[in-house]
Amino acid sequence: MLGVMRTDIVHYDRETALVVVDCQNDFADPEGSLYVQGGEGVVTRCNAEIVRALAAGAFVVYTQDWHPESTPHFEKDGGIWPVHCVEGTWGAELHPRLLVAGPTVRKGVGGEDGYSGFTVRDPVTDETSPTPLAGILREAGISKVVVVGLALDYCVKATAADAVPAGFSAAVLREATAAVNLQPGDDERAIAELTSRGVVVVR
Repeated sequence: MLGVMRTDIVHYDRETALVVVDCQNDFADPEGSLYVQGGEGVVTRCNAEIVRALAAGAFVVYTQDWHPESTPHFEKDGGIWPVHCVEGTWGAELHPRLLVAGPTVRKGVGGEDGYSGFTVRDPVTDETSPTPLAGILREAGISKVVVVGLALDYCVKATAADAVPAGFSAAVLREATAAVNLQPGDDERAIAELTSRGVVVVR
């Protein structure tokens, strides 16, 4: 199923996982080092989806950037991003208003680019390696994932896109995300890329 669809077609069941991406202080709090405009509202909307998912017996899992102090992912070390979500810091913590009701998969722990919840990429060698997420989902009997969180044009996009080759059908809830938009229109380009990869984007 491809394309952009309405929110009323999203149904949770025991074979569905809600994947809540990177709702952390550095992204979702205005004081965060890489604040995404509207991030606080995304936390609220994610909570509503978590409640819906749990009521239907669905599985909920979270991703969390968890970087070392120095990594080629950061601008100061040759990357493009300000320092963010450094392990053990306030910025790396899940937002205090986020309802946490499942396991958390940490990514970027070895200094990799941690955009996707399913894989990480070494920014020097380009080598990719899996995170535990796919295994957690398979063990839980999951066949479909619904992806929400931050940010649409980076970690949400990468996670949803990687879900398909990992063997899961995937949907993104547009209203439970927000985009960085380093370049104007990055959000709509992300949606176009997702639909081209077989991900349903739900408005």
